[in-house]
Amino acid sequence: MKNFYDITIIGSGLTGLTTALNLAKAGKSVAIIEKDAYTGGQIQTYTENGFTYETGPNTAVISNYEVIDLFNQLPTCEVEIAKESAKKRLIFKNGSLYPLPSGLVSAITTPLFSLKDKINVLFEPIRDKGTNPDESVAGIAARRLGQSFVDYAVDPFISGIYAGDPTKLVTRYALPKLYNLEQTYGSFIKGAIGKARLPKTEQDKLVSKKVFSAKNGLSQLTDAIVTELKTRYSKTVTFYLNAQDATITPLNQNQWETSFIQNGVRTTVESEFIIPTTGGYTYISLMPFISKERLKPISDLIYAGVIQVSVGIRNGATYSVNAFGSLMPGKEKRNVLGILYPSDCFENRAGVDDLLLSVFMGGTKNPLLFNKNDQEIENLVRKELFDIMNIPQSIHFDLFKITRHEKAIPQYLADSKERFELIGQLEAEYPGLIIGGNIHQGIGMPDRIKQAYLISKRIIASKEV
Repeated sequence: MKNFYDITIIGSGLTGLTTALNLAKAGKSVAIIEKDAYTGGQIQTYTENGFTYETGPNTAVISNYEVIDLFNQLPTCEVEIAKESAKKRLIFKNGSLYPLPSGLVSAITTPLFSLKDKINVLFEPIRDKGTNPDESVAGIAARRLGQSFVDYAVDPFISGIYAGDPTKLVTRYALPKLYNLEQTYGSFIKGAIGKARLPKTEQDKLVSKKVFSAKNGLSQLTDAIVTELKTRYSKTVTFYLNAQDATITPLNQNQWETSFIQNGVRTTVESEFIIPTTGGYTYISLMPFISKERLKPISDLIYAGVIQVSVGIRNGATYSVNAFGSLMPGKEKRNVLGILYPSDCFENRAGVDDLLLSVFMGGTKNPLLFNKNDQEIENLVRKELFDIMNIPQSIHFDLFKITRHEKAIPQYLADSKERFELIGQLEAEYPGLIIGGNIHQGIGMPDRIKQAYLISKRIIASKEV
């Protein structure tokens, strides 16, 4: 059985779904190939016992206009901006939680940073620009701000985003905006001031940098895209779920064949464009026409494994710290990377008097936690919540859900250059192949949405020439 489409997309996560929506809107026929029985990828929201919790991403920031535009396209989904409490970020140090400074006065008075580094920050604008293109995030921060800033701001920040090690993540790949501030303006401080003075388009003015989710959970976002595709574009978009052992093969005349097994039947689709959006570890089986050796920069991509534990406590609001979350610096040797407080940030995630937490563990620094069984994980979580938030270890959990993501977050290390170059080479050699997903162009939800828009525009523009 063979079907023909303009575009085939491998994967129905946020990147694949957003790409499909924009292409369908442009009149293209699209096949979406998904190995699971459900859509949304790692974005999954559940409601149980009065708690609405995420097992994948919890929040993101409105850092580009494409996020706004996507929500505007979805009549059944409403963006939810986090409460004012989300502006407060806490850092754990020596047994206590301290707010991350948000201004000059708090930066001077905080116990998080050393007096020496506080003084040295005044000289940040006149320090020489870095010359090492592969300087680590820890390296650039220590050079410009001081080691205490690395230990109690940068390190926990990186744990919260990448679940990674700032001494290994390369700034120009992992945090390109930060890298470009120094390269363009010679300083973080001068760069922030310079960018603030740049004229803004009407679209730029809408980019609020605020923390967001979707009303009633992030699955509302991906489900709304699926609803649009299945209703408004049902004649041109087809979902193939439970599609196992997918492989793609280049054919003659800029055609691609995608073969997979669905319900025990081998199915084949052909298309002019093929867009894989899956993890780097899938590429060897997905692209057998390319040698394993050549694919190594993609297939050997290192991922941080993350254990996410959703904890709900009835009448637990008294333990709330009224903040976005708490992050644990590596120097503190905790068994958690951080704790988010969804019930403090968004409506209807728990009862008025209840507490909902998302506890994150593992990462590249604590991979051995994946060897722990569920009871051991629960024991660790209870101890951490007591030490960090004074929640009694004997308290009853009205919700306790463990989700293990062994390959959660790709790490943008020094080998990223080789991976990015290979992606460009493959796309040049194989017309119609466009590689998406978080193996390049950023790991966050806004990055995924923006990449989807870029891919869509690229395909639409190619047909207009």
